[in-house]
Amino acid sequence: MLELGKGFAYIGNQYHLDFAGEDFYLDLLFYHTRLHCYVVVDLKMVPFEAEFGGKMNLYLSIVDKQLRTEGDNPSVGLILCRGKNGLIVEYSLNGMDKPIAVSDYRLLPPAFAAALPTPEDVEGTLDDLVADDAEEVDTSDAER
Repeated sequence: MLELGKGFAYIGNQYHLDFAGEDFYLDLLFYHTRLHCYVVVDLKMVPFEAEFGGKMNLYLSIVDKQLRTEGDNPSVGLILCRGKNGLIVEYSLNGMDKPIAVSDYRLLPPAFAAALPTPEDVEGTLDDLVADDAEEVDTSDAER
């Protein structure tokens, strides 16, 4: 939690949303106490794909409809992936009115970008998580 920066309140992982008779699961859901908004984090272990933006847009719309209350700002989406082609990201998110970032916060308004971790912080955290997962696999294989 501290690695994400100040102001993040953890709501849940694999947070369940029921919408239009279908089930959706958010990888991570936070509430940012300084920005007064929900922050949806979608974790991808592959490079950015165009459909990730549409999926995040849907998630943000549902969160704003079901969870957002009076006084809350619109929700923010963070797509954390293993890499990206800047042009694909730009064209995929072009025309969307919701604040969505893809491992780079240039697409966010300055107030949001200042309150969120830097891309280097996020990439370092992802690298640490992958390394930890690899160590756990190696340990469990050795015990068998």
